[in-house]
Amino acid sequence: MWVEDWTPRAACRTASPDQLFVRGAEQNKAKQLCAGCPVRTECLAEALDNQIEWGVWGGMTERERRALLRRRPAASWRSVLETAREQGGQPATTPVTPAVHA
Repeated sequence: MWVEDWTPRAACRTASPDQLFVRGAEQNKAKQLCAGCPVRTECLAEALDNQIEWGVWGGMTERERRALLRRRPAASWRSVLETAREQGGQPATTPVTPAVHA
């Protein structure tokens, strides 16, 4: 089930923005915060659908998100990620990595 109001459930809700909007190797630390997040998929869809350029969202860096957006610029990422979750039989709390084909 998709969580509409996902931000109160996010693992990073009490984190400082300075922990999530970092560069270089520090991004790996930020991604670790996302690893066990129950709304990681919703967060990622938000960043992709709104083309948020900065920070780690849904466990992906700016560079990783840009790569997905280049492959499917007109995609509704919420739809893509929801469908992937449903087809994979993944529970709502498991992050889904979208299968994207060029």
